[in-house]
Parts: sequence; structure tokens; C-alpha cells
Amino acid sequence: MATLNIVASAVASGVAGTASTSNSPARGIAFFPRGTDNISRSRRLSVRATEEGAAPAAATAEAEAPKPPPIGPKRGTKVKILRGESYWFKDVGSVVAVDQDPKTRYPVVVRFSKVNYANVSTNNYALDEIQEL
Repeated sequence: MATLNIVASAVASGVAGTASTSNSPARGIAFFPRGTDNISRSRRLSVRATEEGAAPAAATAEAEAPKPPPIGPKRGTKVKILRGESYWFKDVGSVVAVDQDPKTRYPVVVRFSKVNYANVSTNNYALDEIQEL
């Protein structure tokens, strides 16, 4: 009911106009200028209340499942490259980051001191393509 009163007062005060016939059908659809459309948007937002005794679902899920152990070498570890077709084959680089998602094919990002032909000094490797030193 409050939304109808706000819209009715906006139309009565001349803030809202009718759509022109060249841009839209001639049905007399009212539009709101840029400054007034926030009134109707804020009234349409809904707030859901939770039960007082219930804990949030995210907090209970975190408490029940312990974190899995980290995958791969730690950041800064020196690794030797075992991928034969790599520019840095049998070369040593340092680990920049390790993606912890088990579905990632090449989770280990390694940075090298020398660049390849494309002037790149980092590359991603699988866990079985590197050897920790």
C-alpha cells in the first residue's frame, strides 16, 4: 500500500511522465526519470527473517568439515621440471602459487630466472611434472 502511495504522489506531482508514442506502444505506460527509479526499487526489496534458534547454514558446514591438507609444494620451494617438452626441462624454478582445487590439471605456477622465446618467465605444471629439491 505504501508503494502505491509513493507512486501516486510522484505521478501527481509531475515527476513521472508518460512514454512517448515513438519509443514505445501507445498504452500510456508511465516511466520514472533516473533520479526517482530508486524509490520503487527500494520498496521491492524483501528481507527474509531466520528463526532465532537456528544457526546459519554456512557456519555449521565449516564447523563439521575439517580443511583438507594442502596440495603440492609450498610457496617459494625450489622445484626441478620433469616435463620433456618444456623450455625449462631439467631447470630449477621457484613455486609462486599452488591451486588447491583438485580438478585443476596444472595447479603449480613456477617462476624461472631466465625467459623463454616469448619473453615469459612463468609456467603452470602438474604435480607429477615437478620434483621438489
